Amino acid sequence: MPLLGLLPRRAWAALLSQLVRPPCASRTGAVRCQSQVAEAVLTSQLKAHQEKPNFIIKIPKGTRDLSPQHMVVREKILDLVISCFKRHGAKGMDTPAFELKEILTEKYGEDSGLMYDLKDQGGELLSLRYDLTVPFARYLAMNKVKKMKRYHVGKVWRRESPTIVQGRYREFCQCDFDIAGQFDPMIPDAECLKIMCEILSGLQLGDFLIKMAWKDVRHEMVAKKGLAPEVADRIGDYVQCHGGVSLVEQMFQDPRLSQNKQALEGLGDLKLLFEYLTLFGIAEKISFDLSLARGLDYYTGVIYEAVLLQTPTQAGEEPLNVGSVAAGGRYDGLVGMFDPKGHKVPCVGLSIGVERIFYIVEQRMKTKGEKVRTTETQVFVATPQKNFLQERLKLITELWDAGIKAEMLYKNNPKLLTQLHYCESTGIPLVVIIGEQELKEGVIKIRSVASREEVAIKRENLVAEIQKRLSES
Repeated sequence: MPLLGLLPRRAWAALLSQLVRPPCASRTGAVRCQSQVAEAVLTSQLKAHQEKPNFIIKIPKGTRDLSPQHMVVREKILDLVISCFKRHGAKGMDTPAFELKEILTEKYGEDSGLMYDLKDQGGELLSLRYDLTVPFARYLAMNKVKKMKRYHVGKVWRRESPTIVQGRYREFCQCDFDIAGQFDPMIPDAECLKIMCEILSGLQLGDFLIKMAWKDVRHEMVAKKGLAPEVADRIGDYVQCHGGVSLVEQMFQDPRLSQNKQALEGLGDLKLLFEYLTLFGIAEKISFDLSLARGLDYYTGVIYEAVLLQTPTQAGEEPLNVGSVAAGGRYDGLVGMFDPKGHKVPCVGLSIGVERIFYIVEQRMKTKGEKVRTTETQVFVATPQKNFLQERLKLITELWDAGIKAEMLYKNNPKLLTQLHYCESTGIPLVVIIGEQELKEGVIKIRSVASREEVAIKRENLVAEIQKRLSES
């Protein structure tokens, strides 16, 4: 119900008496007019509410609320992902949640029908961003940026049928890393694959494999290297039977391939890529896959996606079939589509499927019965006696000013047992206690919530002692 309908009738009459100035001849008449206005407003609100007896409060289909418990897990995942991006030298950036519709159309192929179009606002046809890649290409073209290594974490929207049990939503978060610019072959591509491996290993989701689409490798060899289709298909015979680091060496030994100049050039690029992947220590995680296909039209080179390998489920666990948890590839022509002169900026990048990863972590925590602390409070300020609110406020201010995360109950005279129970239920590790005796002696008691041990220290040493304990925990 709107706020208007929640206020008592007298409260609204008093409020309207200050706001409404009806054209009445006398004070008595003015009060009567104000009362009538209030009565009419309240009646209208009640009638509007009564006309919606079946109204259900819910969120839009394909979206979700994130509770404090969810946010703790989510932020840990995002922190790990972003720290990896920064470790590789990426700069953070952001773009508007919506773009001009003409910017986005024809970039997504058959998926373009899944965009959310917005109502005409001020003569502009707009759509919510479908991913973070097209806005990045638009940014590069608009600002004439030729080289950039960036990361971007933000929400995107897709008007598709959501599959909540697999972590698929209509509104979801993407974490992208991209390298734009003209560089020597395969070095940026190898680094993107390395980043993908680092993140998935760091999240400890289990064993995984990164698949590279043979269809796109074949197209690149035929279109860019001039390789005859039948020769490319000969290479495909190897790919169908094998995969991974030993594949390229086997193909080099084939006389029908080694005597073909274009085939050698194409195989040379593959060999170079796997040499870098070997140096990065991730070659065994990469495999070709004939069935892999991505729907987006802007990819121009090798594409890849990471999938979790199914492991035997533990007792009480259900199999988690969530599909790919990361994907990426090369899109050398996308920036040129926005540039008036068609100037191209080669790009390669990857996207981490945060929602699917979050779903996996959430389900595993649920199965194991793990509890999550929703705050990072380190110290709780308590008192066993009445009329000590001012002393608690002085003490907590001292802790806050020292950069210590602290809390207290918003009550004048809380019971000590209530305060200690709060610390135990929320996982706060330390309690500082001040009362008449402590105030008289110039000391503060520090209590360990876990062991329930207490020690008295001088007031002036409190911050240093707490910082010491926190550093050791």
